[in-house]
Amino acid sequence: MASIFSRIIAGEIPSYKVAEDANYYAFLDINPLTEGHTLVVPKKEVDYIFDLDDQTLAGMMLFAKKIARRIERQIDCKRVAVVVLGLEVPHAHIHLIPIKSESDVDFRREKLSLTPEEFQAIAAKLNR
Repeated sequence: MASIFSRIIAGEIPSYKVAEDANYYAFLDINPLTEGHTLVVPKKEVDYIFDLDDQTLAGMMLFAKKIARRIERQIDCKRVAVVVLGLEVPHAHIHLIPIKSESDVDFRREKLSLTPEEFQAIAAKLNR
């Protein structure tokens, strides 16, 4: 059975797309820690990031870097944190989280509650 991320990539489940190329897809996390919190996934469905072949993993990081630069230009932050947890969805993914302090990366804290219009506006900013 396809992971939720594979279903998002296929368009079966809606997402707030930030970027896409032949091998990778980036979209806003629907439970964001901060405004602009983005997920980067390979289109190839592999559960664990370190099980990706070297070319796919390297390409994913380069794709994530492009997205992080967009986030830095469009979202008020000091840095973009890179987090790999990978237990909640069996599909390799990277969290790109705009941060002002290290406490912004606490996954136990309350998530932002954004409207669909707010998600759309953020995705549009990050598509520039």
